[in-house]
Amino acid sequence: MAELRLAVEEHNYRYHVLDKPTVSDAEFDRLFRRLQELEERYPALRTPDSPTQRVGSEPLSTLPNFDHVVPMRSLDSSQEPADVKRFHERIMKALGGDPEFILEPKLDGASLELVYEDGHLVRAVTRGNGVTGEGVTENVRTIPSVPLKLRGTTPPALLSVRGEVMMFLSAFEELNQRLVERGEEPFVNPRNAAAGAIRQLDSRITAERPLHLIAYDVLHAEGVAVETDRQGLKWLAEWGFRVPDRVETASSLDEILDYHRRYEADRDTLDYEIDGVVIKVDDLDAREQLGSTSHHPRGAMAFKFEPRKEITRIDRIVVSVGRTGAMTPVALLRPVEVGGVTVSRATLHNREELARKDVREGDLVRIQRAGDVIPQVLERVPEPGHKRHAAYALPAACPACGTPVVLKGPFTLCPNRFGCPAQLKGRLVHFGSRGALDIEGLGEETAKLLVERELVHDLAGLFHLQAQQLEALPGFAEKSANNLVDAIQARRSTELARFVHGLGIPEVGATVARDLAGHFRTLDAILDATPEALEAVPGIGPKMSEAIRTFLDEPRTRRAIDRVASEMRTLTAPAAVKGGALSGKKIVFTGGLERFSREEAKERAEAEGAKVVSSVSKATDYVVAGSDAGSKLDKATELGVRVLTEEDFLTLLGEA
Repeated sequence: MAELRLAVEEHNYRYHVLDKPTVSDAEFDRLFRRLQELEERYPALRTPDSPTQRVGSEPLSTLPNFDHVVPMRSLDSSQEPADVKRFHERIMKALGGDPEFILEPKLDGASLELVYEDGHLVRAVTRGNGVTGEGVTENVRTIPSVPLKLRGTTPPALLSVRGEVMMFLSAFEELNQRLVERGEEPFVNPRNAAAGAIRQLDSRITAERPLHLIAYDVLHAEGVAVETDRQGLKWLAEWGFRVPDRVETASSLDEILDYHRRYEADRDTLDYEIDGVVIKVDDLDAREQLGSTSHHPRGAMAFKFEPRKEITRIDRIVVSVGRTGAMTPVALLRPVEVGGVTVSRATLHNREELARKDVREGDLVRIQRAGDVIPQVLERVPEPGHKRHAAYALPAACPACGTPVVLKGPFTLCPNRFGCPAQLKGRLVHFGSRGALDIEGLGEETAKLLVERELVHDLAGLFHLQAQQLEALPGFAEKSANNLVDAIQARRSTELARFVHGLGIPEVGATVARDLAGHFRTLDAILDATPEALEAVPGIGPKMSEAIRTFLDEPRTRRAIDRVASEMRTLTAPAAVKGGALSGKKIVFTGGLERFSREEAKERAEAEGAKVVSSVSKATDYVVAGSDAGSKLDKATELGVRVLTEEDFLTLLGEA
C-alpha cells in the first residue's frame, strides 16, 4: 500500500504538475483502483494524505473562518506604462542602484492560502478580506496538483503558500459542453467556475471540476531561508507545487515593458486566463524594507493588459445609489459578450464623465471590461443619420429617499447617509462584514429584504429584530431566523475598532479604525476629537481628518451613530501597551525562531512596548537573529547594532 501510494502520487505529480505523464491513463486507473481495494480491505492502514482521499467527503453545513498566517494583500495595478515608470523610479530611489525585479503572469483565478505543518496539508483558506478567509480544506484536497504531503526530505515545520486555483480554458469548455448536454446552466467564465467550485459545501462536487493550483509565493516558511522570490519559486517546485510559466527577471524599465508586450501578444494562445503581468522586487529583505500601505505592498505592482472591448446599444440610463451616497449613472445595455462574460450593465461613473462622453439612451457605444472585470462605457460610436435622444441629467433628488442631492466635484451625493434606504442596504452589509462586527448571515440579499420590508430603518434597528419577523422572509426558516438574531445579539459586545470600522466613516478602513481605537480608547473620544487631535494619530493627515469630521458633524449622521452606540453593551479598546525593558525600543527579527512564528514574536515585542521595524539602521536597538539569518544580521554587525539570540529575547521578556 505504501509503494502504491508513492507510485500514484508520483504519476499524479508528473501528469498535473509537470505535464509529463510516464504511464497511460489505463495504467494509472489500475494502480489507483488497486490502492482503493487494499484500503477498503485494511481501513486501519489508510492514511489521511493517501491519493484516494482526494475524491471528496460528506457535505459541510457551513464554511469555517480562519485567519491567514500572513496577510494576503492585493496589488496596486495600472494599465499605463507611465505608472510602471514611476514605480520603477520610486523603487530605484528607495533602494539605490538597479534592483532586480521578478516578472510573472498575473493569473486570473481564485487566490488561496495553503498551510502545511511538518510537510502535511492542514488548511486551505480563501483570500477573503486579506486577513481572514473561509476554510476550504476538504475541497482543495480534491485538486490533483495540490500536494497533500510535500516532496523532499526536509519540509518546513510551518509553511504558508499563496497560489491561484485555475480552470484551464480547454477544460472549462469541456465542462460547459457537459452541462449544456445535461440541460444545466453553463458557467460564464473559468474564474467564476473555479471560485464557485472551491467554495462548495460538498467537496464531492469540487472533485468533479477540472481544477489546477499554481503556487507563486512563499508567505512564511519556518526554518527555511527564503531570501529572494526566485528562491521561493525554486523551493515551491521542489516541494511539489506547479509554479507559473515564463518567469523572468529584469532590472531596466525597457526589459519590464518588453516582457509585458510579449505576454500580451501571446495572451490569446494560452490555455488559461491572465489579465496582466506582476512586477515584484526580487530581494525579500528589500521588499520588506519598502513596506506596505494598508491595501498593498509597495515593492510590487500589477501591470494590466488593455481591456477587451465590444460594441452594443444603450437601452436606458438609470441611477444607482451606493453605500456612501454617491449617485452613479448606469447604462442598461443590450446584452453582449466581452471576453467570455455577458455584459448588460456598465457604469458611466459620474455627472462630469457622463457629460464629457455625451452618451445618451439609444446610442451605440463601445464598452470594455476594465481590468477584465468591471464593465464600463468607453465611448459613443457615431451613427450618421441616427436621431439621438435628449442628454441625460441626474435627478435633483435622491431616487431612493427623495432627499435633495448635493454636488461635490464631479460627484452627485445623497446626504441622507443612514436614512436613505439605498445607502442603508450597503451600510448594513458593511456593518456586519468580517472586518466590522462579523455578523454571520447578514449578506446582501438579507440586508435588501430587511430594508425593503421596512424591518430595519437604521443600524440600531438590527438589534431589535425578532425571529418571527425573519421567518416571514424568503429563504428563512425557524432555525436560520434564530441563528441570525442570535448572531446579531452576540455582537452587542465587540471591539471598539470593529465598531468604528463598521460605521463606514470616509477614509476609515480597518487599519485606521484600529489606530483610532488604540489612540483615543473610547468611542466618545473619537466622535468628539478635533481635527488637530485626529492628525496626532500616525497616518492621518489634514485631508483625512477633514473628511472624518465632516462626516461626524452632520446632525443626522451623529444621531444615527448615537442610536446604534446606545445598543452596544461594551466596546473594548485594544490592550494597553505595557512598559518594561522593550519600551520604546526598535527591534528587527531575522531568520527562523523556534519558540515563535515571526508574527507571534512581533506581537510579543509590541505588547512590551517595542516598535518592530523591517530594516536595520543605526536607530535599531536590537536585531533578534534566528536560524539561517540573512543580510539583516550582516547589516547589524556592520553598524554595530546589538544582536540577540532567541534566548536573549526571551530573557528580555522575562521568560528565559
